[in-house]
Amino acid sequence: MSLYSAGVEYGIHCLIFLVDELGESREASVRDLADLQGVPQEYLAKVFTKLAKAKLVVATEGVRGGFKLARPSDEITVLDIVTAIDGHKLIFDCREVRDRCALFGSSPPAWAQKGTCSIHAVMLTAQKRMEEALAQQTILDLARRVGRKAPPDFSAQIGSWMSERRDNKSGGCSPGPENQGDIPVVNLPD
Repeated sequence: MSLYSAGVEYGIHCLIFLVDELGESREASVRDLADLQGVPQEYLAKVFTKLAKAKLVVATEGVRGGFKLARPSDEITVLDIVTAIDGHKLIFDCREVRDRCALFGSSPPAWAQKGTCSIHAVMLTAQKRMEEALAQQTILDLARRVGRKAPPDFSAQIGSWMSERRDNKSGGCSPGPENQGDIPVVNLPD
């Protein structure tokens, strides 16, 4: 079982696609981001509600509206996203088993209870290091990693795909099946 929900993965991927090759924010609707990645739109809408509440994205108005980053991409960390979507999750919940040793009877000695449980202390250190690692990585860092793996024109393809989708939303209508063939097919990297 994973520590973080699928929403964290969906949210991180979406925010990467809201960053262009220069690190600037681009705009996209939840529907388009869901279609682009093959993820459930209803679930993604809930993720974006949390991201907006945490002020990581802002809604744009109008028929062609959607979301864009609320801050520069180099100021939004993976920890920001994780916390916005899943809240603060502990990797360990100490049950104070040290107090239950059969040799102690009904009253554990003071030495056994003194200070933080040794096991809990190790887990707290691991929690801190994990959060530090997540805080050191930004959306821009991840977008650049994807950019290094992808073909040189991949970011431009994404931008074109999103622009075309947005342009086809005149009057609040989504592109009909007859226009679907005009949207370029984009192969997403792992």
